[in-house]
Amino acid sequence: MTEHQATAIDKQVAKVLRGLGNPEPPLSLDDVRELLKLDRKFYSSSDTSHLREVVSRLIVGGKQVISRPTLVWEAVKKRDLKALWVPDRKRILLDSTLPKLKWRWSEAHEIGHSLIEWHEYMLHGDDKHTLTPMAEEQLEAEANYAAGRLLFLRGAFEERLQSAAISNHLVMSLAKEFQNTISTTLWRTVESIDGPAFGLVTQHPAQQHDTDKPVIRYFIRSREFAECFPRVSEVSLFMELQRVCRPGRGPIGETEIVLLDINGDEHVFSMEAFYTTYDALILGLCQRKRALSLAV
Repeated sequence: MTEHQATAIDKQVAKVLRGLGNPEPPLSLDDVRELLKLDRKFYSSSDTSHLREVVSRLIVGGKQVISRPTLVWEAVKKRDLKALWVPDRKRILLDSTLPKLKWRWSEAHEIGHSLIEWHEYMLHGDDKHTLTPMAEEQLEAEANYAAGRLLFLRGAFEERLQSAAISNHLVMSLAKEFQNTISTTLWRTVESIDGPAFGLVTQHPAQQHDTDKPVIRYFIRSREFAECFPRVSEVSLFMELQRVCRPGRGPIGETEIVLLDINGDEHVFSMEAFYTTYDALILGLCQRKRALSLAV
């Protein structure tokens, strides 16, 4: 997103939080829906009859669905969506088969769509726009940004992050305070760091991998890391972790590695890994630039 787009979205989020009296964490999504007059319903993607019933009810009342009766059905079944926003009904639909840990982020993401004015136009079934990968990627990035700013209460998260030494322990503490998942809190932490930093969400580096899901789910990079270390791959970082991590849960390993920046200069990064029984969460922080040593 451009800075202009981010600023515009942030103004909408600020307006919502002011309407709620600038609450302390955790944010109540029930209060957000009440303020915005949004409705939330659940469906089951694994129960075809239930999904058809939900869609048929939308067809009765929504212009969006009347113009294309199979719009919601196609979106859910063919694209394997777990949540969606129906603008005409001001309704958020969540798949009840989604793990409960993911409900909060999914709902906030759909609320994000509802806050961004041009998303309603794009989500009214204009195939020329909504079906292009570039437009869809833009929509999702903006909704994710809005969700993050909502759930982490804009500057409140950054204030807490700057008041303590950044570590996996702090990430888990903030996840509990804001009542968001550890992985989304790790993501927000890395993106909020003013300097080179990265995060990984992976399977356990030291245990047998589940072949039904990717070994590396996410590679999160701060803006400065992405600009200065474009050649660093998530695979090479994961392989470093495999050397030092031990089986089990909780803290499973830490190490220091040297990474080359775009100019060929060496920088020392710390890496620490924590396993939650669902994912391994890795936080990488730049510690120092390594001085050049010359043999005499």
